[in-house]
Amino acid sequence: MKKIAVPLCLLFGMVINAQTGEEELGAWYMYFGMNRISDKLSIHTEAQFRYYETTSNFNQLLLRTGLNYHITKNAIVTGGYAYIDTDPTFVESQPSIAPVMNFTVNTVLEHRLFQQLILTNKVGEFLFEHRYRLEQRFLENRDLDDSFTEHRARYRLQVTLPLTNTFFLNFYDEVFINLQDDIFGQNRLYLAGGIHLTENSNLQIGYLKNHFNNAVFDRIQIGFFFNPDLRKKK
Repeated sequence: MKKIAVPLCLLFGMVINAQTGEEELGAWYMYFGMNRISDKLSIHTEAQFRYYETTSNFNQLLLRTGLNYHITKNAIVTGGYAYIDTDPTFVESQPSIAPVMNFTVNTVLEHRLFQQLILTNKVGEFLFEHRYRLEQRFLENRDLDDSFTEHRARYRLQVTLPLTNTFFLNFYDEVFINLQDDIFGQNRLYLAGGIHLTENSNLQIGYLKNHFNNAVFDRIQIGFFFNPDLRKKK
C-alpha cells in the first residue's frame, strides 16, 4: 500500500496548494472515448467542461470527435473536428449571484479541424505515448464581430506507470507551437493518479499546470475514459 499511498498523497497535496493566475483553483471535467468499430477503425469521442473555479465561473466547452485508423497495435492516425465555446473573462464569484452557464453568449467560438499521429512503446513497466497533432482553427470573436484563422502544432509526451493491476500513475507534458506570430503558444504539465474501473474504463484525478506567455493557470482535472469494443463478436 505504501507504493500507492505515497505518490497519491503527493499528488493531492499539489492539488490543494495550487492557485490560478486569479488566485483561484479551477477545474476541468472531462470524458474521453475510443469506440472500436472494426479491426482497423475506431471513433474518438470527447467532452470537456472547464471552469475558472472548481464548480463555477464557466470558462470553456470543448466537444471533439474523430475517426481513428489503427495502422498497427502501436500506431494510430486520426482526422477529426472540434467545437469550442469560450468565455475568456474571469468574473469574481459573488455569493448572491448564482452561476449561470450559457453557451450561446460567450465571446469566442471556434471550429477546429485536426490531424494526429499517436505512437506507443514500452520500456520496462513504463508505457510511453507520443502524440503529434496539427490544428486548423477557425475562430469568431462575437464582441468584435471578427473572424480569423490560426494554425498550430502540438506534441505531447505521456508516460503511464502501473502501480498494481488496479492503480496507476499518469504524467504528460505537451507543448503548443503557433505556426504564425509568436512561436510559443502554451505548455501543459500534468500528473494524475488513476484507477481501472473495468477492463475498458478508468478514472483519473490529476493536477495540470498550464503555462502561457503572460499567465499560468493551475487546474484540477477529473477525467473518465471509456473505450468500448463495438465490433460484432465472431
